[in-house]
Amino acid sequence: MATARPESSHGRRVIYSAAARFVSSVGVLLMAAGLWQGGAASGSAEPGAAPVLARARPVRLTIPAIDVDVADLVALDVDTTGTLEAPEDTDRVGWYESGPWPGQAGPAVLGAHVDSLSGPAVFFRLRELAPGDEVTVGRADGSEAVFHVYEVREYDKDAFPTERVYGSTGNRAELRLVTCGGEFERGSGSYTGNVVVYAKLEPPV
Repeated sequence: MATARPESSHGRRVIYSAAARFVSSVGVLLMAAGLWQGGAASGSAEPGAAPVLARARPVRLTIPAIDVDVADLVALDVDTTGTLEAPEDTDRVGWYESGPWPGQAGPAVLGAHVDSLSGPAVFFRLRELAPGDEVTVGRADGSEAVFHVYEVREYDKDAFPTERVYGSTGNRAELRLVTCGGEFERGSGSYTGNVVVYAKLEPPV
């Protein structure tokens, strides 16, 4: 891949965002950022849209079906190449701070490593999720955003549906969980694709 630089010298296999899995990664990421910044996923719902939550920082991710319970989520940004950064720690989960926050209208994106030199990482079993599985994001205001999975897909890096992952959700609050997928290429130190979990917010009770 042209712009993503795996940290293979340290024995780490890193994950990248949808945008970073393309050869023309910078252009794709700019398009994704434009979808967020252009109002398609602005974080505030239009009148008549599905209920959403007020903006609050995500602090914990719990996915009982695959035994994930991670606190201290880290904010992620993009680097100078236009690549969404991965968490430095393979047991941490990151969230894209400049996009919608979990519970807001639009697609909130969380990413984590699938594995490392020492073995499985926090999103190692992400592909095992199935429709109906619950994903809970604890938030700094004490509330929880509870999502239910409706689709799990694996994409080749050259066929990643950027607009679907990053684009408009019709003002619904949704969640995207992203990690590496496909085959691991030893020469490049990266994977050939990505696993993406799509989930939607359950209305507060």
